[in-house]
This record gives sequence, C-alpha cells and structure tokens, in this order.
Amino acid sequence: MMEDILKQVQEGTVSVVEAKEKLAGYENLGFAKIDHHRKKRQGFPEIIYGEGKTAEQITAIIEAIKANGEDVLVTRISKEKAASILNEHPELTYNETAKILFWKQETVPIKESNGYIAIICAGTSDLKVAEEAAVTAEVLGSEVRRIYDVGVAGIHRLLDNMEEIQNAKVSIVVAGMEGALPSVVGGLVSHPVIAVPTSVGYGANFQGLSALLTMLNSCASGISVVNIDNGFGGAYNAVLIDRLAQKE
Repeated sequence: MMEDILKQVQEGTVSVVEAKEKLAGYENLGFAKIDHHRKKRQGFPEIIYGEGKTAEQITAIIEAIKANGEDVLVTRISKEKAASILNEHPELTYNETAKILFWKQETVPIKESNGYIAIICAGTSDLKVAEEAAVTAEVLGSEVRRIYDVGVAGIHRLLDNMEEIQNAKVSIVVAGMEGALPSVVGGLVSHPVIAVPTSVGYGANFQGLSALLTMLNSCASGISVVNIDNGFGGAYNAVLIDRLAQKE
C-alpha cells in the first residue's frame, strides 16, 4: 500500500498532503482520530465506545468508518443517543438489551461456519452483559448459540444443554452473584472458557468483585477472565479463538 501511494505521488495523481493523510493511517476529526488501518493490523475495524460521547460525535465517527467501507459497531450506547443517530442513519440496527448499535455491509458474503461460540448466561439479570457479548460476536462474524438462565442454583438446566455447549469452539460464561458458573462449565468442556463477571448481586458482591475473584481463583483449567460487565471484551477474545479454529 505504501509503495502504491508513493507511486501516485510520483505520477502526480496524489498530492503530498493527500499522501501524508493516507500514510498516517488515521483520520483526524478534531475530537477523535479514526484508526482506518486497524482492520489491516488486527482483523477488525475500529469499534466505537459510546459512553461519554455525544450523539453528534458518534454520528461523525460512524460516517467516517462507513466511508472507509467498514462495518460499524458502537457499544454502551443509550437508547436516547441511538434514537437520535437512527433518525439520520435508519440503516443501522439497535439492540436495546445489549446497548449496541451496528451496521454490516450486505455485500459481504457470509462464510460457511464449521463451529460456533456458546454464550452461557447464569440468570436473566445478567442478560445485558450476555447480549453485549452475543451481538458483538455476531457483528464480528462468528456464529453464536445462546444458552441463557442456566445458573448453578438450578444446575440441571445447564446439564440439559451440555452437548451443545461441549460442541462449541469456545464458550463465554456470564455470571454475577458468587460467579461459580464458569468453574462448572470449565470442568465439563475441552475448549477455552472466557469468564465474564457481572455486577449483579447483593451488597457483599461488591458490584461484581466477588464474582471476579471467584473466577480468577477457579480450580478448573482453561478459564480466562475479563473485566466486570465486559461482555464486549469476552466476545472479542472469543472471536479471535473462533477464527483460529475456523482456519484449522
């Protein structure tokens, strides 16, 4: 790519200023610098974190990403801000439970999958984090199977779904309270488990700290842990694992 740009400068078809902007790899919007080379480096375009940004700022970033021919994924965006953006860009889709706004190019062919990610959620109160993980993984190109409300308080519900869970390439396990579910799953599967603690629980849960510590101290092998309520982070890592499995 660099050689192509330099040749265009030599031929006079691209100015030095334009070449400098292209070689920088990002677009400066003043309040944000959009990393257009991220997909080349990491396999995914830049993802927008919605909290703390205005609807106008998010709209400008979305337009810059779309203009570069990339899919759009906005996480942690409120219903109000999403509604404002959808007025200008009705082609986007908003998932209120996940608090995710996204758009995928229809021209991109769907690759046949030989596996899937299992999203395992302990309880209905954990759904917003589980859905953040599920929608993120789907937008990033993985097949997802949702297995919800299977916490350890009624473990027979989990066991009824074990065949589907065991056949996954990787599992994301979302749980609050004491956070025991990833340990149970980790002891029953032969694939990586990504544990996502949630802030769901009574006072001694310490806004998810007890679940986080339980998952970090799990005696089951093959468990990795992301931050509290970080469904996005769990999904991103799971998709990376899934992509490696697809290559095999």
